[in-house]
Amino acid sequence: MSGGVGPTYNDISLPKEIQEQEHGDDDLQTTVPKRNETSSGKPPRKKAGFLTFRQLNSLAVMIILASSGMVSLEDFAFVVFSFIYMYFISIVAFPDARPLHESRVIPHTKMFRLYMLTAGVIGLLLPVAYILHGIFEGDKEGIKAAAPHLFLLASQVFMEGVAFTDRFSLPIQVFVPVFYNSRRIFTIAEWLRSEFSKVGEEHAVSAMRVNVGRGLAVANMVLWCYNLFGFLLPVFLPRAFKKYYSATKVN
Repeated sequence: MSGGVGPTYNDISLPKEIQEQEHGDDDLQTTVPKRNETSSGKPPRKKAGFLTFRQLNSLAVMIILASSGMVSLEDFAFVVFSFIYMYFISIVAFPDARPLHESRVIPHTKMFRLYMLTAGVIGLLLPVAYILHGIFEGDKEGIKAAAPHLFLLASQVFMEGVAFTDRFSLPIQVFVPVFYNSRRIFTIAEWLRSEFSKVGEEHAVSAMRVNVGRGLAVANMVLWCYNLFGFLLPVFLPRAFKKYYSATKVN
């Protein structure tokens, strides 16, 4: 899942995936540019093709949550609308303008990779574990409250796999994480209200699960509010648009 920084700029990345991405980036830097540069000296962009392993995993999560009946029609409509609108604005507003140099908008420093790993654990792994544990404890309300965030996060990862290809420009790649991150903040707010309304319900679920659910919801709210208001909007969005319009002016 992407924080909106490029094909591997994911809000959410599993530890194994990050290692694979690093090795993939090294291979790309040492082999592909030398053999496959275009006549203008531009490195090739990621080609659109079959679904990636990460997209398939995200699609599986989406299907499982959707079939469970825990995802509202509004969330389904949001995903469908984002898909249609992404193609619409890519045609009428932001046609592809490939930059002269395909360098990353945000450098993948150790701190940035640590941030992605932390976001992956808090935003994806722990909510999955929380939902699975809730199935065994019979905490239907807790599962139902956490499911929309997880569904939209999986949808974001899937859509980022579509956006970060040679079919779409940088503004479209900004659109996906900003759009989904904004929506997920509202679902996390509902999750928070649900968790803190469990006053006197300790007989239904364990006290430890109640505390863990509250802490996880708070952690996700802090994480994704910072990601949107502290990273995507003030950092990634201006840099991406500057890069896009600079390339457009040159072209």
